[in-house]
Amino acid sequence: MSGRRVFTWAYRSVVGLTSVAVLGAIGYGWATYRSAVNGIVTDNVIEAAPPAPNARSTRDLPRTEMTILLVGLDSRTDTRGNPLPQDVLDMLRAGVANGEQNTDTMMVVHIPADPAKQAFAVSLPRDSYVDIAGGFGMHKLNSAYARAKVAKAAELRASGASQSTVDSESVTAGRKNLIATVSALTGLRIDHYAEINLFGFSEITRAVGGVPVCLNAPVDDSYSGAHFPAGPQVLQGVDALKFVRQRHGLPGGDLDRVRRQQAFLAGLANRMFSAGTLADPTRLTSLVDALTKAVVLDQNWDLLAFAQQVAGLTGNHVQFSTIPTIRPDLSTPYDGSAVEVDSARVRAFVQGLLTGTPADTGPGTGKAAPPGGTPAPGLSPGGSAKAEVRVKPGTTAPMGHTADQPINAGGVPCVN
Repeated sequence: MSGRRVFTWAYRSVVGLTSVAVLGAIGYGWATYRSAVNGIVTDNVIEAAPPAPNARSTRDLPRTEMTILLVGLDSRTDTRGNPLPQDVLDMLRAGVANGEQNTDTMMVVHIPADPAKQAFAVSLPRDSYVDIAGGFGMHKLNSAYARAKVAKAAELRASGASQSTVDSESVTAGRKNLIATVSALTGLRIDHYAEINLFGFSEITRAVGGVPVCLNAPVDDSYSGAHFPAGPQVLQGVDALKFVRQRHGLPGGDLDRVRRQQAFLAGLANRMFSAGTLADPTRLTSLVDALTKAVVLDQNWDLLAFAQQVAGLTGNHVQFSTIPTIRPDLSTPYDGSAVEVDSARVRAFVQGLLTGTPADTGPGTGKAAPPGGTPAPGLSPGGSAKAEVRVKPGTTAPMGHTADQPINAGGVPCVN
């Protein structure tokens, strides 16, 4: 065989193998996408933005910035409203499946059109005392969902609606009211909605092989079942849920729990971006399976376009912070003790994040600090559940974060 023929054969072989690999990856990615789209529960809670003229689909449009409301629902039911089995509730230390739905965790996540720019997630403490949309007046933020749901259910029952209609439409009303309340509080248009339940949250952490976290001190909490040593560690499943749910015994109470949740999501983002999770077919399949059991999305969300948009993000370009707060023990007429917030300060703070010019919001947990703060441990490459969480070189112990330092996903910060 001549040298030219050998070269031609080798060239064609490499091109052929590469083509097969690329087509296989595209085919697998599309199958995974279709599985996710077909399996995830959706709800019509946000009106779709009108498409640009002559655009064939949303994937033909230029990348645009988007804001997502991420809600952790303290629900004892699955995404379709079915009660979780009692053995699962016992494992989660979640009480009984009584149908109660409280929005335990709320964050607005902003994704820029340019992946080189900073994405951010801002926590909204659940006990923030705010004006609830729908004319409900001043109450704790986490009641916006439930108040509208209960009111809509009563209205539908009075009109003679079936129980299935009451169940579905009242939940939709609750979600819409929460979106409206958060939009008014932050000044942001909410483009997409994502809701996750207790059990699904623990399953997602298993799918990615665990999430790296770090604690400033050991914890031993009988309420949540959180029993963890100080320092870096990797958590998944029920242990991960205990980590983000604990609020008893923390110096800052619920605000410290917010920091826990931010640190956990930073660790999750670190795992996703740094450990090749999204490039691992087995883990990706497990993740999609977990998402179909755990998540409710707005029905107009193009997941494939979203995945393409965030593909260029890195952990250093995802920052977590909290809205500015005033008093954590504000006495209220009907809701007991709440977290005092000033809506004007909140909107100024969020605007500062959008423009990259931090606003001086006064005292409180949300006051901006240098972007990213001081990340402590990093996550070693590899991505297995046994991944080592490393302490920042030159130190003998992980570095902590103060309440007004933003967290970013480029490292794993230590928290209370």
